[in-house]
Amino acid sequence: MAQLRLDHDQFVSRNIQVVILGPEDENAFRVYWEKHKLPFIGIPDPHGEVLRAFGQEVNLFKLGRMPAQVLVDTNQKALFAHYGHSMSDIPANSEIFEVLDAIRI
Repeated sequence: MAQLRLDHDQFVSRNIQVVILGPEDENAFRVYWEKHKLPFIGIPDPHGEVLRAFGQEVNLFKLGRMPAQVLVDTNQKALFAHYGHSMSDIPANSEIFEVLDAIRI
């Protein structure tokens, strides 16, 4: 989430709304969001229902849920998806911006 916060203004300038789903319950999510003053939307998904629908992998040997980034347009069409194989397997924001910019040409 830190990398998303660093480039939040670039997402906003591309008219992109960042939404984070996570495994915590509503109270834990609210506390975390308030503590870190995150500028985007956070949605608790403690049972993993939404994330499973997007195909996020769970691997208990690798600390649980693997990273997943999915760009969804206003018509609910997935424009880009990256499913990480480890907790550090997250695309750089620059890669996401390249995809977004190419789609919008």
